[in-house]
Amino acid sequence: MNKNTPVVEPAATPVTELVETTGHAGSEWLSRYSSSLMGVFGTPQRVLVRGAGCLVWDADGKEYLDLLGGIAVNALGHAHPFVTSVISSQLATLGHVSNFFTSPTQVALAEKLLELAKAPAGSKVFFSNSGTEANEAAFKLARRNTGGSAAKRTKIIALEGAFHGRTMGALALTAKEAYRTPFEPLPGGVVHIPFGDIAALEAAVDETVAAVFLEPIQGEAGVRPLPLGYLKAARDATSKAGALLILDEVQTGIGRTGKWLASEDAGIVPDAITLAKGLGGGFPIGALITFGQQTSSLLSAGQHGTTFGGNPVATAAALATLHALESQNVLANVKAVGEHLRSALAAIPGVTEVRGEGLLIGFDLDAEVAPAVVQAALDAGFIVNSPGPRTIRLAPPLILTTALADTFLAAFPAILQAAKDAQ
Repeated sequence: MNKNTPVVEPAATPVTELVETTGHAGSEWLSRYSSSLMGVFGTPQRVLVRGAGCLVWDADGKEYLDLLGGIAVNALGHAHPFVTSVISSQLATLGHVSNFFTSPTQVALAEKLLELAKAPAGSKVFFSNSGTEANEAAFKLARRNTGGSAAKRTKIIALEGAFHGRTMGALALTAKEAYRTPFEPLPGGVVHIPFGDIAALEAAVDETVAAVFLEPIQGEAGVRPLPLGYLKAARDATSKAGALLILDEVQTGIGRTGKWLASEDAGIVPDAITLAKGLGGGFPIGALITFGQQTSSLLSAGQHGTTFGGNPVATAAALATLHALESQNVLANVKAVGEHLRSALAAIPGVTEVRGEGLLIGFDLDAEVAPAVVQAALDAGFIVNSPGPRTIRLAPPLILTTALADTFLAAFPAILQAAKDAQ
């Protein structure tokens, strides 16, 4: 382009000039949804049009306290001013360059993640667009591991109750039969062993195993933390057998448990960690971190890739999210508010068990009414999730305050009773 060619900068266009979000009832949007979108998610519970902090509003003007955070995604809530300004600035500067090139934000984010993960020399990062893509990359990494021998290893160990995603490799790692059965045969070699059973783990990991995939806390299974000492036992077993230990921290990472990584106090160095969800503060991005030179060299040029992964806007969003979490001391808030929620929930009649860490919380009920609780909570102005018939999951923005948490705690007994009455 001639250096004198003028650059036309389009005026900022509000989204309302593209989609008229006012004057249309939620029922109208849902009718249009069912006519135009695949039904893989079922019928949406509400049509949301706006958010601010921990609050969202639907097309009918009703306000909700978001205690699910887009399933542990919106770490800083909705429309965080710093994150939105960084995304807008980066998009106005450089939006996409493909993986033939890199950008300062991509390099800086990789360096930051290696720092936060306390990764040793030789560690590397691969960026994807989601958690399931990060786990696909990790699956391929495992396929390249021979444990130092000439024979190819194909067996991979995962746990009963595991959820690692819905693409074919990640789905093979996922345990739930309802997700798996319609798409079989899945990539072979994955064996699911009993959750939390160290003896079963040690018996399963031998020289035929390429990798063990673990979630420090199983989110989709109802927020089930691995027993104390399990990660250490897994590290010992995999090291002895020459297998990789790969930790899926897609849901538990980036401050969700009040730590950068849920596994960081286990006293181990894994071979790889996958991240996503909260990493971009609502903007899609995932990451695979490989620890050490040997693991980081398993995938060579051309053996994996992505068109959009690690683009300048996504990596800028992640850098902004990490900066805000650090500068605003959000992780301390996660610990304090999470402890407050868990303690108060345990004292509510009808709640039989409370699990989790930080602001990833699961609690069981004394009746199989969890789906009805989700609906009653929506009617009362709260967004929660039911991963099981008796279980409620909370994964709110990490900026949730005690005062906002208390509004839910005060309302929950009536919500639970309304759910039971509706059964």
